[in-house]
Amino acid sequence: MPESSDFAAPGGRALDNLGIRLHDGKATLRVWSENASSVELVTFDDVDLDWVTDEVPLERQDANVWEVTTDLLQPGTRYALRVGGPHGPGNTFNPKTLLLDPYARGLAQGDGYEEWRSVVIVDGFDWGESKKPRIPLDQTVIYEGHLKGLTKRHPDIPPALHGTYAGLAHPEMIAYLQSLGVTSIELLPVHAFVSEPRLLDRGLSNYWGYNTLNFFTPHTAYATDESSKAGPEAVLAEFKGMVRLLHEAGLEVILDVVYNHTAEEGIGGPRSSLRGIDNANYYRQQPDGAYIDTTGVGNTLNTSKDAGARLVLDSLRYWANEMQIDGFRFDLAAALGRDENHEFTPEHPLLQAIRDDPTLQDVKLIAEPWDVGLGGWQTGNFGAGWHEWNDRYRDRVRNFWLSDIDYARRASAPVGIGGFATRLAGSSNTFSEDRGPLASVNFVTAHDGFTLRDLVSYNTKHNEANGEDNRDGNSMNRSFNHGVEGPTDDPAMRAVRRKAMRNLLGTLLLSAGIPMLTAGDEVGRTQHGNNNAYAHDSPLTWLKWEHEEWQRDLRAHVSTLLRLRLENPALRPSRYARLNEHTPHSSSMDWYNQNGEKMEQSQWTDPGNRTLQYVAESTPVTGPSNRILLIVHGTEEAIDVTLPDDIEGATKFVSLWSSADEHPDVAAETFAPCDVLPIPGTSMRLFRVE
Repeated sequence: MPESSDFAAPGGRALDNLGIRLHDGKATLRVWSENASSVELVTFDDVDLDWVTDEVPLERQDANVWEVTTDLLQPGTRYALRVGGPHGPGNTFNPKTLLLDPYARGLAQGDGYEEWRSVVIVDGFDWGESKKPRIPLDQTVIYEGHLKGLTKRHPDIPPALHGTYAGLAHPEMIAYLQSLGVTSIELLPVHAFVSEPRLLDRGLSNYWGYNTLNFFTPHTAYATDESSKAGPEAVLAEFKGMVRLLHEAGLEVILDVVYNHTAEEGIGGPRSSLRGIDNANYYRQQPDGAYIDTTGVGNTLNTSKDAGARLVLDSLRYWANEMQIDGFRFDLAAALGRDENHEFTPEHPLLQAIRDDPTLQDVKLIAEPWDVGLGGWQTGNFGAGWHEWNDRYRDRVRNFWLSDIDYARRASAPVGIGGFATRLAGSSNTFSEDRGPLASVNFVTAHDGFTLRDLVSYNTKHNEANGEDNRDGNSMNRSFNHGVEGPTDDPAMRAVRRKAMRNLLGTLLLSAGIPMLTAGDEVGRTQHGNNNAYAHDSPLTWLKWEHEEWQRDLRAHVSTLLRLRLENPALRPSRYARLNEHTPHSSSMDWYNQNGEKMEQSQWTDPGNRTLQYVAESTPVTGPSNRILLIVHGTEEAIDVTLPDDIEGATKFVSLWSSADEHPDVAAETFAPCDVLPIPGTSMRLFRVE
């Protein structure tokens, strides 16, 4: 895709049009390699992927781009590359190895683990009147789920569509998502991926998909059997059809993308593409050729080099424009922002190019702001235009409602409510004023870690089924089983756990920032204590669609909270308020204690004070303002709370929601200033101020 006159992508115009471009009954193939001494195109029979039909050399052009124009490459042609080069530190050339074109738009698999071939694709699709929904950031609610797991067991979706792109776009699934109130579906990786040999040896598979084989091709296994048998173009059409139907329903599609590493693992691992094309440039290495692994999987893509950075940017352009994707969540995004010294910088040319690229201006950019390398934790340090998973939010909210309560049962609450209030109000201590609260993607759970139900049911992880003697997965979960590890028949304990889930969900969906809900948490899904179920493609990880009454009640709470969030702009400011200033699109905030008095400085950090009343008033540019009051009570003892009487113009408080209710109460009770309300232990209550 050519660049605009005022934007320069990494490598400039010399790296335009890598991969295959069809024209005049022929095709031009362009491949970048600085260190290669030869590059050869190999084509194959359409059925027998081991039967070589032709071999054609590529010629080195300017900027180390190798090129050939040939009529051998036609739509549907299976092809590969052979690349030769010198031996020595950093180089791993083998001219006999068949390699994938990094820019291939389609893939075909043969019999073996590494028996993949690139496929020539004709891009094109009738999008009709479908348009990207472009949900405003302050109204965005992300629903993170696994493409297969979402529909694999759905009883009202035809079995042929279970676990497929078409299944996600089925009317039953769309209706469910709309009824829940989410706006944006964030899918775990759907770029073509493979399972690691070590998992296959144990009879497991990489279910989550964080092991990318190719950055331009949708994962074939998520297509219907009909599309898979018809070939890569049919798979591509099914994927685009899914996006079109979701867009027509007003739902965005965000992809979790893994550009920080590839499936080639460490030296000695599978050689499928980049390692054989130019290992010394595409992967981060020491001078002796040893890999610098900041991802924990063996290799790290070297985005300090133009070729690696451009590969990422071109892939994003393709998915955002040709595939009409609305946003991306970047796995281990700190790895993408490491410079030539392997240190993170928010001014990294790739991070800035992603933000500034004119073809990506309507795309949501979400960073997982860490990796496992030195200096890898970077929450709050990405630049303007980026949104970040806020692990500080996750940890503080879990502490307040779970581990603090656990500790208080044995002694007393360890901390007060100040840190929790900061997270509730948009994490201004983490994100700069110019970025504001919408820089924070708030979450309590995600695909990795305990589910919401397991978070309130287990003190420790139970990952024995992963085959690693329970050594894998995070051991610091800030969870609380409330007295019994795992399932229990005790009605009182089950009720306490349900309320804990409602408190966590209420906090998430009423906080300033962009909320992310993990699929299945709205109905209390369990993985039986497994907090690292990446290798389980089974009912353990697939959503269950037959629900008990309490699960339907929990879902009703989520739908209610999301409706209230949309109806009350005070809950979703896009800017931080400034003291004694009118800041448009912010929410001015006042904080009261249980007696209806303004919070004093000492009360914020006092472990004996874990109750507050939070008043937020929106500051719109036009139209009336909106005010809410949220009561948060963080101890297990019931308490009386006096409603404030000094809120200017306030004459009544209309009850909207309470976490103490098993089912959302539709009756809007009204209270007056100075009224005293009994508040049950560990609970929340929301009001509209009129």
